[in-house]
Amino acid sequence: MTREAWIIDGVRTPRGKGKPTGGLHEFHPQELLAQVLLALGERSGIDPALVEDVVMGNGDHNGDHANDIARMAVLAAGWPIDVPGVTLNRFCGSGQQAVMFAAMGIQSGWQDVVIAGGVESMSRYGAGFGAPLDAGNAKLRDRYPLVPQGISADLIATLEKFDRQAVDAFAARSQRLAAAAIADGRFDRSIVGVRGADGQVALDHDEHPRPGTTVESLSALPPSFARAGAKIREPEGLSYDQMCAKVYPGVDEIDHVHHAGNSSGVVDGAGALLLSSPEFAKAHGLKPRARIVAGAVAGAEPVIMLTAPGPASRKCLDKAGMTVGDVDLWEINEAFAAIPLKVMRDLAIDEDRVNVNGGAIALGHPIGATGAMLFQTVLDELERRDKTVGLVTMCTGGGMGTATIIERV
Repeated sequence: MTREAWIIDGVRTPRGKGKPTGGLHEFHPQELLAQVLLALGERSGIDPALVEDVVMGNGDHNGDHANDIARMAVLAAGWPIDVPGVTLNRFCGSGQQAVMFAAMGIQSGWQDVVIAGGVESMSRYGAGFGAPLDAGNAKLRDRYPLVPQGISADLIATLEKFDRQAVDAFAARSQRLAAAAIADGRFDRSIVGVRGADGQVALDHDEHPRPGTTVESLSALPPSFARAGAKIREPEGLSYDQMCAKVYPGVDEIDHVHHAGNSSGVVDGAGALLLSSPEFAKAHGLKPRARIVAGAVAGAEPVIMLTAPGPASRKCLDKAGMTVGDVDLWEINEAFAAIPLKVMRDLAIDEDRVNVNGGAIALGHPIGATGAMLFQTVLDELERRDKTVGLVTMCTGGGMGTATIIERV
C-alpha cells in the first residue's frame, strides 16, 4: 500500500521582470534557488542534512541554467555536500513535474523527505535558448510541423472561436484579480524577499502586474504572432500559418488574437516545496498543510500543442475518484488566454473557481518555477477560504499537459 506524500510548506521569490532592468536580473539563477532553499529550511526548521533529494524543474539548461542547477543550488546554499540534486525539463510543466516526482518517491517508500520546485531567470537567457522544438530534426518536422507556441495558441482561439474581445477580457480579469490579491496580502505567506550581497532586500514583491489594465487599453496592442505566422519558412516553403492549415485543413485563416497583454509575462523567479512522508513529519515535529492526492500527465496533438491540460485534468480526477465539482479551486496556467478559456469550456468549470488571484498573464510565468508557485498560490487560498481541494494544471511545449490534485490535511 502506498504512503501519502505531505506538503509541509513552500516558499517562492517574487517574480522579477524578465529584463536587464528587472529586480532579479543581477542574481545568478543558482543563487535565486539557493535563497529559496535556505528560506524553506529556515521556515520549516528541517535539518538540511536530512533532505534526501532536491528535484528542480528548469526550461533552459543553457548558459547560467546549465549543468544540473538543482545540485549547483544546493552547493551555493552551503548545504551539506551529501544532499543531492537533479534537474528535469517538461517545458512549462517542469516545476509541477518536479513536485510530482518528489511525491512519487515518497509514496513508493524510496524516500521520506524531498524538496521540489523550479527556477528560471528569463532575463538571463543566452545562446542556445529559443532553438526550434524539433531541434532541427527534419524527419520529425515532416511528421509534425511544430510551430511557435504563440501561433498554437492563436490556432486554438481560431478553432474555439475565442475572439480578441474574449481573450482580452480574460487578460483584464487576470490583472484585476492579481491587483486585488496583492492589495490584500494574499501572496505574502509564500514570498520571501531576495537579498543582495550587502544583505539588503533587492525585491520583495511581484514586479510584472499592471494594475488598471482594461479591455480598452489592451485593444491598442498589436497581435504578436501575425507577422511570424505569415513569413515563409525554408526548407518547407510554407509559413507557420500554412503549416497549421496543413494539419487542420478546416482552418482557412488563423485569427491572431494573442499579444503581450494577454499572454504570460516573461519574468525571473524560483520556488520550492518541502514534501515528506507522514512518518517523517511526525518524527520530526513537522506539521503538514496538504497532501498530494493524485497526479497525471497527458499528451495531445503537438502542432496545436497546448490542449493537453484538459485531458490531463480528467485523467487526474479519474485517478482520484473525483469529479470537476469536487475541486474547490483551480490553477490553470495562463500561458496564453485561450488555454484556460478552453479548459474551462471543455470541463465545464465555473470561472469563479479558476485563478481567483490572477495568473501568469498578470504575474508572469518563470517557466521552470511556475508549477511550484501555483501549488503555493492554491494552497494559500484554500487556507484563506477554508476550502479543501485544489487542482493545478499546465500546458507544455510539444503537446503535453500536467495536472495534480492536492487536499488540505
